[in-house]
Amino acid sequence: MPSLKEFRNRIASVKSTQKITKALQMVAASKLKRAQAAAEAARPYSQRLARVIANLAAAVSGDNAPLLLRGTGRSDVHLVVVMTSERGLCGGFNTQIVRLAREKIQELIAAGKTVKIVAVGKKGRDQLKRQYGAMIVKYVDLSGFRAVNAEAAAIVGELVKDLFAADAFDVATLYFSRFKSVINQTPTAVQLIPAVAPEGVAPPDLKGAVYEYEPNETEILEALLPRYITGQILQGLLENQAGFYGAQMTATDNATRNAGDLIRKLTLRYNRQRQANITKELIEIISGAEAL
Repeated sequence: MPSLKEFRNRIASVKSTQKITKALQMVAASKLKRAQAAAEAARPYSQRLARVIANLAAAVSGDNAPLLLRGTGRSDVHLVVVMTSERGLCGGFNTQIVRLAREKIQELIAAGKTVKIVAVGKKGRDQLKRQYGAMIVKYVDLSGFRAVNAEAAAIVGELVKDLFAADAFDVATLYFSRFKSVINQTPTAVQLIPAVAPEGVAPPDLKGAVYEYEPNETEILEALLPRYITGQILQGLLENQAGFYGAQMTATDNATRNAGDLIRKLTLRYNRQRQANITKELIEIISGAEAL
C-alpha cells in the first residue's frame, strides 16, 4: 500500500497535468474559431473555381488539354501527399489520416504500382516512416508558419508541380481531414493530378447561352490549373488546421475530465489510508495503556 506521502505526490502531479490540459483546451478553443472561419470562408472560392474548371474542361479533350488536366496517360507511379499536424495531443486526428493513406498505399503496392510519399506535417512523417520510410521523397516542415496561409500552400503546390514536371509520378492524391464539427473530422482523399473537379461539382448552368473564350479554353486552363491545384492544397491545409484544433480541444477536455476523476479516486484512497493509520495508532495507544 503506498504511503500518505506517495498519495500526496501523485495527487499533486495529476493536478499539475490537469492545469496543463485545461490551458491547452482553452488555447485550442480560442484558435478553433478563427481556423473554422478561415476554412469555411475558403470553401465557396474552392467550389466556384472547381465549377469553372469543370466547365472549361468539358470543352477540351485529348492532346488539346493541358498536361495537368490530361496527365501522362499512365498510372504506374503514384504520389501520395499526406497532410497532418506538426504537433500531437489531438487524439486520433493524425492517425485517421495516415490510416486512410496507408490503406491506399497498400492497395497500390498490391496492384504492382510504384508509390512515392510527400509528408506535410511531422506527425504523419513519423508514422509513415516506420513502414514506408524508403518511399518518402520529401518532407515539408510547416512549423515555421504561425498560421496556414497561401505562402504555405504555394510551397507544397510548387513541390508537387515540380515533381510532375520532372516526370516523377503519373497520379498525385492529397490526403487530409475535412472539418465537419468539433467532434467530427472526416479523412478525405482528393486527386490533384490529373486535375479533376470534386464529386458533386457540376458545371454552371448557362441556360442555353454559348460562351466564347478569349484566349481559348486551353490557354485559360493552363493559367488556372496551377492555381486550382494550389487552391486545393490551401483548402486541405485550412481544413486540417480547423480539424486539429477541434480534435485537440476534445482530447484535452477529455484528459482534463479524466484527471479530475483520478484526483477524486486518489483523494478517496488517501483519506481511507489516513483514517486507517489514525485508527491503527489509536488502537496501539489504547492497547499500550491497557497493558500498563
